Amino acid sequence: MPTAQEQTKTRIPQRVIWLALAGAVGGFLFGFDSSVVNGAVDAMKGEFALSEAVTGFAVAVALLGCAAGAYLAGKVADKYGRIPAMKIGALLFLVSAIGTGFAFSVWDLIFWRLVGGLGIGLASVIAPAYISEISPRQVRGRLASLQQLAITTGIFAALLSDALLATSAGGADQSFWLGIEAWRWMFLAAAVPALVYGWIAFTLPESPRFLVFQGKDDEARKIFDSIAPADDTERHIREIRDAIEEDKIAGQKGSLRGKTFGLQAVVWVGIILSMLQQFVGINVIFYYSTTLWKAVGFREEDSLAISVATSVTNILVTLVAIALVDRIGRRPILLAGSVGMAVSLGAMALAFSSATGSGEDITLPGAWGPVALVAANVFVVSFGASWGPLVWVLLGEIFPSRIRARALGLAAAAQWVANFAITLSFPVMSAVSLPLTYAMYALFAAASFFFVMFKVPETNGMSLEQAETLFVAKGSAKG
Repeated sequence: MPTAQEQTKTRIPQRVIWLALAGAVGGFLFGFDSSVVNGAVDAMKGEFALSEAVTGFAVAVALLGCAAGAYLAGKVADKYGRIPAMKIGALLFLVSAIGTGFAFSVWDLIFWRLVGGLGIGLASVIAPAYISEISPRQVRGRLASLQQLAITTGIFAALLSDALLATSAGGADQSFWLGIEAWRWMFLAAAVPALVYGWIAFTLPESPRFLVFQGKDDEARKIFDSIAPADDTERHIREIRDAIEEDKIAGQKGSLRGKTFGLQAVVWVGIILSMLQQFVGINVIFYYSTTLWKAVGFREEDSLAISVATSVTNILVTLVAIALVDRIGRRPILLAGSVGMAVSLGAMALAFSSATGSGEDITLPGAWGPVALVAANVFVVSFGASWGPLVWVLLGEIFPSRIRARALGLAAAAQWVANFAITLSFPVMSAVSLPLTYAMYALFAAASFFFVMFKVPETNGMSLEQAETLFVAKGSAKG
């Protein structure tokens, strides 16, 4: 395994950087779509006279589409390739942006949100799989972390475009260019990254690992030659071929099924990593932060600026993760992040146990306000520098090549379902007890520490084929 010093000196070919950045644009769509609706919610509610329940469903339905899209992505990617799946995702997202922007009723608005979710689900799976499969092992962590950087950049771009459109029009419900309301332009703006992603998909080569599995060794060899040292090409192809032969001997044909509750153990590792990433409550900070900011003394009209600032922080700490992931490894960063999240969420639970008032009209007395504010930011930093990017890194490298796309699709689908559950449950749970809600998230953060400690081996510096054997061996030992 290369030392940290050797990895630091590793020169990444410019072509590889371009391919990784291009593949990560799917993450930008992911982040943009998840946040662009925030600036349009109130205007949508007024336009179609929606109840709170219908408004919540119209916002959250995209997450269900994402789960379905993520699950289907694996099947599409394994049958037709990574690039066709990207093209389909871009098309779905483009159609959704236009359809949502020109929605004439809440029902077609919901339909177009669902279509967009399918596209985002596809992109969320293909990006980490593709980046991992074209990245040299010494820098795979850094390049795979670009997925999370793209997501956080997409969140920032969506919040910024929403703010600019709403401010320029004098309100999200006011008419803007061509007499179209600003909230509709917020959705129409998503057509730009969708078109860029679609164009990029037509310029990218197929994953060389997918080509080897399709028996197209010569095509794979040309791509490997362009992204890795020449003497590595034959070794890459040989390792993939050996993995295929081992599967044949073991009688495995790419099935996700196994002896661990019906699935292979490594698939459960991916699913649990994905769900823990959401169960720590990160989206509560981004979706329901107004109550927190008001409780510590900020005005409601300041919440958008604070959200933009939080998204910038998220981008910066993701850069920290990118700088460190191939130098100190996956496990130390994840473990440190788990500790930071557990402590900060515990502090928030303690702070809100001293709150006075109820609902959105709560206040934190004395020093508890600053404590909650600092804890919330420590939580964002801890997550953004660890579990945010590194879960995507691991999902891209822990699964055997024969099942990578489908297993990643199932894990990503579980992540979207967990996101949906947390998003919908927080208002209900916080109405019952905000301290208990944050305490529950703290427990999940603590659980994430022990899960990594006992179930996730270090994969830093290994080829994809070497990394997958660690998890197979772990699962076999367990069985």
